[in-house]
Amino acid sequence: MPIYTHISVEYGFEGKIATVTLRRPEVHNAFNAQVIQDLLTAFRELSTDERLHGVMLTGEGPSFSAGADISMMRESTTFSEEQNLADALLLADLLETINTLPCPVIARVNGAAMGGGLGLVAVCDIAIAAESARFAFSEVKLGIAPAVISPYVIRKIGETNARMLFVTGERFSAARAQAIGLIHSAVPLELLDDAVQKALNELVSSAPKAIRVCKTLALTVGQMSADDARRYTAETIARLRISEEGQEGLSAFLEKRKPRWTRS
Repeated sequence: MPIYTHISVEYGFEGKIATVTLRRPEVHNAFNAQVIQDLLTAFRELSTDERLHGVMLTGEGPSFSAGADISMMRESTTFSEEQNLADALLLADLLETINTLPCPVIARVNGAAMGGGLGLVAVCDIAIAAESARFAFSEVKLGIAPAVISPYVIRKIGETNARMLFVTGERFSAARAQAIGLIHSAVPLELLDDAVQKALNELVSSAPKAIRVCKTLALTVGQMSADDARRYTAETIARLRISEEGQEGLSAFLEKRKPRWTRS
């Protein structure tokens, strides 16, 4: 694994879970070009690790991520349109890489998530936040828009919520974020690690290859025609039933024992 400037990558659960931590607490884990590149490199590396049942993404300190930092925004004002396009496409590549990571990604939202930081939350499969966390699509206050993150955000919160929150840029609570589908649960800050741990325990007790198939189903089936979905889903379950994991899972259930993947 490479050495990163602004993030750390650690493994736990005997290599089954990786933790990616944004490490710029002095600027509320705001993005700059190096942060984006570090995250992109890390998640590309993690995408090839077939041992993983999941990846947790979080921020060091009191914030999750404040989005683009001041120096990055200042620098962008001196860029040409072509340079800004390249800059935006790098962020787009990062979001797509996290979104399509073969295994699930859990956002541990320990504090404020603003602007592009909400893009990171939106591309995670599971998002658990502290009740004290605050959120905002704050770009409009700066004369810009949450453009690159919008495809992922709108899939999570729907057009009606995006139409309001994008144009107002207003701050909203974790409870509201949960109500509109941006996060899955909000818990007191002191219980955040327990809630994340419970989700991780669920992942490591599930079959690793089946987890990846399940994520692919969630990402793709809704976009298929009825005929394509009928064939694809039938072929998927037929293949899984005769797979090594499928055979072991069924045998373990019938024999009332834990499957081998929970012990490896």
